[in-house]
Amino acid sequence: MKSDNPIIDVWMQQPTREFLNHPMFASLRKWMGIDLIEQDLPMEWTLDSMDQAGVHLGILCAWHGPCGPLISNEQVLSLIQSYPDRFKGLASVNLYQPMEALREMTYYIKERGFVGVRQVQWFWNLPATDRRYYPLYARCVELDVPICFQVGHTGPLCPSEPGRPIPYIDEVALDFPELKMVCGHIGYPWTQEMIAVATKHPNVYIDTSAYTAKRFPPELVRYMKTNGKKKVIFGTNYPMIPHAKCLEDLDSLGLEEETRECFLYKNAREVFNLD
Repeated sequence: MKSDNPIIDVWMQQPTREFLNHPMFASLRKWMGIDLIEQDLPMEWTLDSMDQAGVHLGILCAWHGPCGPLISNEQVLSLIQSYPDRFKGLASVNLYQPMEALREMTYYIKERGFVGVRQVQWFWNLPATDRRYYPLYARCVELDVPICFQVGHTGPLCPSEPGRPIPYIDEVALDFPELKMVCGHIGYPWTQEMIAVATKHPNVYIDTSAYTAKRFPPELVRYMKTNGKKKVIFGTNYPMIPHAKCLEDLDSLGLEEETRECFLYKNAREVFNLD
């Protein structure tokens, strides 16, 4: 790893076999051109993907849903401990057990150095305004960490409605103006809604995970070049898209150097308190 490669990827996972082989990801496996896997992906592949694109730091997320964890907080912690200079973690917890969830997320953030929480709304089929999330929001504010969501339609064959920016992200931001929210997958086909919500609320951000630079909608690129310079953050959704693939057409967007730096690492540093 070279110290002059400052890029930060805010949405990665190091998937387990259970994660990649889950039936809900059948459509994504087909899109990626892979069958059911027999062993976990080697970490060497992940590090090589990051190095090829000059990605200095990856934020790995746990995945917890109604049937339990597909990637546990302990599995994420083990990877961070093995590669402390390359990874930070996002906790994921059981929405159906609020006190257990609060204790768990607090432990991994305060005691284990995780930098936020990720809850994927379509996994629970619960929009961000559902009461089950609200204790997590209050604790995130107390701990000064962001909560990370998915916005837009779903790749897996699950309902997309929970990922709508309006009304759900907008209403949460009204209820919790101090809460930092990082909204992944750009909100497509509601990208303009997502931009409107991020513009309206100082603590709402957009990450570009699951989209290559070539596929950024024109309205998102215009936002990055104007009043959204400090509101858009780089992510990949690795391993669904390799890092180099996400970035190979970045130059074609015509971003000024300061905007490019904000997108690739400065915004992430500020939002996730990485300095």
